Formats: sequence, structure tokens, C-alpha cells
Amino acid sequence: MKNYGKLTAGLIAAWFVFALSASALQLFSNPANRVGVAVGLAALAPIVLFSLWFAASENFRRFAFSLNPRTLTFVQSWRILGVVFVVLEARGLLPAVFALPAGYGDIAIGLTASLVAWKLTKPTHRNSFVVWQVLGIIDLVNAVALGTTAQLLSPHAPSMLPLTVLPLSLIPTFFVPLLLILHVICIAQARDWKEASGDADVYRAALRGAA
Repeated sequence: MKNYGKLTAGLIAAWFVFALSASALQLFSNPANRVGVAVGLAALAPIVLFSLWFAASENFRRFAFSLNPRTLTFVQSWRILGVVFVVLEARGLLPAVFALPAGYGDIAIGLTASLVAWKLTKPTHRNSFVVWQVLGIIDLVNAVALGTTAQLLSPHAPSMLPLTVLPLSLIPTFFVPLLLILHVICIAQARDWKEASGDADVYRAALRGAA
């Protein structure tokens, strides 16, 4: 499991460096000042890679299941920074059709992440835990959908330019797919939890971090 931990950490670091470098080289910017194909490919590639690896490798699945769901959920607290979208919209730098739903959605998930990590990561609250994770995924997917269609939905509003250049370009190209993957892992873990108290060993195994 340690080897998978090191490999995964290395891949995440390489992915971050790629997203940062591509942003610095302005590979995600475009004449239309919108979230374009390059951003979409950068966001989709790690999700596809994770899905294929998770489906094909039993050892990788075991590693993913060994991760602590409380920690994975607590990481979502960073989404409170969605307030940046709201601030930029108020200053006329992002379209409201994207910034307000995406911003307030992220704020809601970020504010509740700690409580969910503390209270709901247990078999007796499995359904509530999964529902919250699904809501987190819906928020991310909704933000991506609105970001790519904002200019069609509101052609006279400000452009999506801030999301195509540093530092905000790291949100769709790195943080969104990473956080979505963490949601998926948590849901997969919760499916193995047992509600019966006699299955506490299964739950304790799910809460153990990678050794």
C-alpha cells in the first residue's frame, strides 16, 4: 500500500505541475475568453485515468478503500473559497450565471464538510454521507457545465477569462477533478459499510488511513 501511496502522490504532484505550467504558458486561454476545450481536456484526463485504474486494478482499489474517509471529506472544506467567485461577480469580472451557483454551492459544501467528516462517516449514517457526497459531485458538475456555457446563457455578461489564467485556472484543471475523485472514493467506501453493529470491523478498516 505504501508503494501505491507514493505513486499516487507522485501522479498528483505531476498533474499539479502540468496544470500550473500549462497555465503559466497560457495554454488554457483563448480568443473567446471562455473555458474552452483545452481546460475541458485537462480536467477530464485525470478523471478518466482514475476510473480506468480503479476499474482495472484490484490492488489500487484496495489502496483507495484504505484511505480515511474523514480526511477525504474534510479536504472538501477548502471549497469555502468559492466565495472568490461571488466576489469576482460582484466586481463585474465573472458572469453571474456561473459565479453565483458555483460560488454558493462551493461555500455550502465547504461549510458543511467538517461536520459531515465528524458526524456522518459511520455506517449508521451511510445514506446521509452518500447523499452529501453526491451533492458535492452535482455542485462540481454544475459549475463545469455553467462555466462552459456561460457565454451562451448570458452573452452580454463578463467573460470567463479569469478561469483560463493563473491562479484561477488551477480550479477547473486541477482542483475540480481532484475533489470529484475524492467524492467518488468516499461513495465507493460507503457502499462497503455495514449498518449492523456486528460489522464494526469493516467500518474500522474503512477509517484506517494508508499505512
